[in-house]
Amino acid sequence: MNPTLRSIAQHRALPWSLAAVATIATLGALTLAVRAQAQASSAPASPEAKSAAAAAAAKPALSVSVVSPQATPLTLNLGANGSIAAWQEASIGSETNGWRLAEVKVNVGDRVQRGQVLASFANEMAQAELAQSKAAVAEAEATLAEAAANAQRARELQATGALSAERIAQLLTAERTAQARLEAIKASTNMVQIRLTQTRVLAPDSGVISARSATVGAVVPAGQELFRLIRGGRLEWRAEVPASDLARVQPGQVVSVVPAGGGSIAGRVRMVAPTVDAATRNGLVYVDLPQPGTAKAGMFARGEFAIGSGSGQTLPQAAVLFRDGFSYVFKLDPDNRVRQIKVTTGRRVGDRIEIVSPIEANTRLVAAGVGFLADGDRVRVVGNAPASASAAPATAKPAAKS
Repeated sequence: MNPTLRSIAQHRALPWSLAAVATIATLGALTLAVRAQAQASSAPASPEAKSAAAAAAAKPALSVSVVSPQATPLTLNLGANGSIAAWQEASIGSETNGWRLAEVKVNVGDRVQRGQVLASFANEMAQAELAQSKAAVAEAEATLAEAAANAQRARELQATGALSAERIAQLLTAERTAQARLEAIKASTNMVQIRLTQTRVLAPDSGVISARSATVGAVVPAGQELFRLIRGGRLEWRAEVPASDLARVQPGQVVSVVPAGGGSIAGRVRMVAPTVDAATRNGLVYVDLPQPGTAKAGMFARGEFAIGSGSGQTLPQAAVLFRDGFSYVFKLDPDNRVRQIKVTTGRRVGDRIEIVSPIEANTRLVAAGVGFLADGDRVRVVGNAPASASAAPATAKPAAKS
């Protein structure tokens, strides 16, 4: 081979040789490292390593305070839903037929007093009829006066025989007829006066106008409703209570009613309906609202009946873990390990919750931070959680079912 070509070939092969040598060296180093690691893992652990592992295992997962179930006075409540309605409504209509409505003085929402004028009809026709009736009364009175004078003369002449018995009878009859005619015309005049008073629509009771259909200029028939009035402005809550709970509700019981978008309103049971709806199996309970505040008729409202009092074991809500539809507490064992216990919860009392399932009063339970614990964790106890500040009876609200 040409010496020049051999030299070129040797130069080209040199880099490939160096790369192969480097790869072989790397593989060798990796093999030695793997062997060293395997030997280290198979070798028995040193006492120092075992102590470190034991210390890591014994390290507390969380610092906690402990609490025990506490007997708490409870006010037993029964919840219900319903609508707010008027205690009683009065329908105010027209008493006359075919008269034109001339003026409407009130509108929806106005508070009126008994006897206040709400609207008036045009009364020109009634005024004319009244004037005509008064003139007829005057004419009848004049006729009666003449007939009475003739009858008096006939009585005076009856003994003398100057007048026949037939003529005397005619004069006395004319007197009685004139008297009857006068009474009839007076009665007709009274009717016209009554019709004149009916041109004014008066409030039958004090209250609040809840509806208005009266329109100025309308000619309305007799009996047509013009206004609707909430008597006394009184409202009531009509609660729908299941038939199974109706026996626990009695007239006079205190009720807390909360309308949609409003605050709590104090009420009192007025009566319990004597029947139950056959479709819903609910009965109506009528609750008076003396001070309705912002509540309006037609609003939806929820409420609670105070049906009694009692006591129960409660825990802070922070001590109860709600998970997967169940409730749990963490009991502290003597070795400071926690044990998860499933419980049944009841009513809520402020920041506390009733524990229905029996737990001994001296049981030590984790007071807070239960969401960071697992069954068997070791904890460090730092003290007891403070007891409830108030021992007064509290209002119990229904809790989530567990």
